[in-house]
Amino acid sequence: MSNSLKDDRFSLLTDMLPFIKQYSDRIFVIKYGGSLMEDVLLESKIIEDICFLYSMGIKIVLVHGGGPFINNWLTKLNIKPKFKDGIRLTDTKTMEVVEMVLAGKINKQLVALFNRNNISSVGLSGKDSNLILSSQLFSSPDNLVGKVDNINTKILELLLNNNYIPVIASIGMGINNQTHNINADTVAGCIAKSLKADKLILLTDMPGILLDINDPSSLIKEISLDRINLLRNNSTISGGMIPKVECCIEALKSDVGSTHIIDGRISHALLYEIFTKDRIGSMITF
Repeated sequence: MSNSLKDDRFSLLTDMLPFIKQYSDRIFVIKYGGSLMEDVLLESKIIEDICFLYSMGIKIVLVHGGGPFINNWLTKLNIKPKFKDGIRLTDTKTMEVVEMVLAGKINKQLVALFNRNNISSVGLSGKDSNLILSSQLFSSPDNLVGKVDNINTKILELLLNNNYIPVIASIGMGINNQTHNINADTVAGCIAKSLKADKLILLTDMPGILLDINDPSSLIKEISLDRINLLRNNSTISGGMIPKVECCIEALKSDVGSTHIIDGRISHALLYEIFTKDRIGSMITF
């Protein structure tokens, strides 16, 4: 190995050390889902990076969705996926598929990946220990999209304090044991709020918040709430980015330290965002 390469690696390590000391024993809530889950190699790399954060003493809560896999199963069952403002519209049949895919398949696959890396994790849905109590977001009784009413932080704190990573499927439980499909970004934001997390990080398949959706170089690396509102009013922020931005705003208002929307397709995206000054995604601040 050349001396210059050794120096570069040592420089990287020394750059990271202040961040490692700063974040030890802090809570990070990470949302992972969407098309990122379709690439098996990328998925394993993301899990490895989360394991690295865990090994640095950071307490991790992982919230996941699984939209593409839900769509695949709906198509197999001749059920047409429907969306409004980036949120899946969910009737009774769709809800059954959502729960089967999220809690029964994806959740356990993620736990197995942590097991492979010798990291203790526990797979949960909102039904476990009343983790996510919810109610219907819309007035229609046939639309089982939910909103979060309460997070049971006791079970999460119990797991975190005993060095487990909670892996949470974005499903809520309402009155009469009614199951609700909740946007995973929203669930992650509510959990970050309830735990007063240091960071909320949303892994996406976009660079972050863009001034021009067709131009990755238009990435806004740091953006205030006032500018967020301007971009929403002129529809620069639209579609699936709306619930992401909304949950970041609500988290910041509830004393979450910082919120980040980053491109999970980039190798080691989490580590670049957390351990480098330049970062790679969009950070929303006051």
